Amino acid sequence: MTSYNIGVLSGDGIGPEVISEALKTLAAVADLEGFQYELVEYPYNSEHYLKTKELVPDRVIDEWRTLDAILLGAIGHPDVEPGLVERSVILGLRFGLDLYINLRPIKLYSEHLCPLKNKTPEDIDFIVVRENTEGLYSQIGGHLKKNTPDEVALVNGVYTWKGCERAARYAFELASKRPRRGDAKPTVTLVDKANAIRPHDIWTRAFAHVAEDFPEVKTDHAYVDACCMWMIKNPEWFDVIVTTNLFGDIITDLGAMLQGGMGIAASGNIHPGQTSMFEPIHGSAPKYAGKNVACPLGAISAVGMMLDFLGETAAAERVDGTVGDLLRSGEVPSVDARSGISTSAMGSMVVDRIRKA
Repeated sequence: MTSYNIGVLSGDGIGPEVISEALKTLAAVADLEGFQYELVEYPYNSEHYLKTKELVPDRVIDEWRTLDAILLGAIGHPDVEPGLVERSVILGLRFGLDLYINLRPIKLYSEHLCPLKNKTPEDIDFIVVRENTEGLYSQIGGHLKKNTPDEVALVNGVYTWKGCERAARYAFELASKRPRRGDAKPTVTLVDKANAIRPHDIWTRAFAHVAEDFPEVKTDHAYVDACCMWMIKNPEWFDVIVTTNLFGDIITDLGAMLQGGMGIAASGNIHPGQTSMFEPIHGSAPKYAGKNVACPLGAISAVGMMLDFLGETAAAERVDGTVGDLLRSGEVPSVDARSGISTSAMGSMVVDRIRKA
């Protein structure tokens, strides 16, 4: 029987609540599909930092590399310097494990969830491949004469041929494998701002270089401002998008709203063939912490993405199908804290539906 070692960082705020329901779902599908797993829990969150002043040590990053996958809840606390623990945990994972792909599906399960008029699940089903280790998140920069009238803040965006090429290649390979909608050709759209940020030309050239290896895949291009416009006007145009770290962060939050809200959105931080991390993309939402009202479907969907990455395709399909069924039926009317269904009850609904199916 296949067995996996899975790290768990429940995190802050609503993180522990939604991860608890995600782990209930994992247990249910493991029973049905016949695989085993061991959980390795880690304490690194803001509460841990406030008590110990400890951030993630290098030895733990080395330990993470030995796991099969990692499940993360959310990081962020109002009593801690913004970004301090997030950089330690999230960037520690992304940079320490070289998780160079951030994968975010934008999938509408039910028309009533979409804020756009006349858009259906057939119109909104695409995926964003965000380069995850470079760009303006490279942590290169700083302040001069901070807190004076002469203060200067500098940040450098870093784009390497290797980083652009491997992200583009992942996007083309993904497009080649995705189920087709009707007779539409697989399409990869490059999103950049090469007209105003001329160094983005490296993206243009790397994209064209990779495209030569995939003659069956159609290519398209949009500047990021136009991409945001078309995501609202004609989201059905998109199949696979590949883009920079910063632009990917922004457009995928916009995409999350197209599918109903942050409560349903999940992501994978991936290094193909190596340890990778999966998480809901909502934040820690301190105002909802401990109230048992947060929607756990993003975390549950992250488990589905993790299972697909691990090769447990049938288990992943059970999770995705169950989430879709509950939303289409109206049993779960919304994917936010106003659904009227508690976090634990919604998790139990998912588990019960999986077991009955």
